[in-house]
Amino acid sequence: MPNPCASCDVRHRAVCGSLNNGELTELSVHSRHKDIGTGDCLVFEGDELNAYYVVLNGAFKLYKLLSDGRRQITGFAFKGDFVGLPYQADYAVTVEALGASKLCQLPREKFEGLSVEAPPLGQRLVKMMAANVAASEDHMLLLGRKTAMERVASFLIWMSCRAQGRGESALELEVPMSRTDMGDYLGLTVETVSRTFTKLRKVEAITLGERNRLMINDLEALQDLADGV
Repeated sequence: MPNPCASCDVRHRAVCGSLNNGELTELSVHSRHKDIGTGDCLVFEGDELNAYYVVLNGAFKLYKLLSDGRRQITGFAFKGDFVGLPYQADYAVTVEALGASKLCQLPREKFEGLSVEAPPLGQRLVKMMAANVAASEDHMLLLGRKTAMERVASFLIWMSCRAQGRGESALELEVPMSRTDMGDYLGLTVETVSRTFTKLRKVEAITLGERNRLMINDLEALQDLADGV
């Protein structure tokens, strides 16, 4: 049976990369590609979790809404990332596309069955959940203890590391989220985010380009700012 997943360029970075060719072929029979437009929501917080997703192209913001309508962005998903908290009944967050994006939709029942039948997949899910817990703890530290400069610089360092992990440049970044989105993630007003970017540009730590492009001119200096040095 031909395996359409064999040519997928996120296969080895995505959670399904732990499957062997036979298991991957079996999963591909049930998986579907899904296109989504800018600003469209893939899922809403509280919806029944009936499928998992792997981001093939594009980026998403993940957020929760408070009862008064305020929003807290809890994270972002990029190419190769897994969307959906394994073994939960409902989606924990709303997932909204930052731009035109493509995903691989994996039916929950089939995927969870494979995670039991294929121990490497189950192990990879456990590692992924542990990494998510660690990321949440880092985010709480960022919100609770860091200054505005430290938060923005830390965010750009994180974006750099994520880009490098995808095989992209660690210095020339595409930043698809708005200043408002950054503020809702970092616990800052949009005005504070903008002022901090201006300060980073004036000290020549970064150069702002067109179409959401940003160049990190001095990674070490940016890390020092993130660390409060």
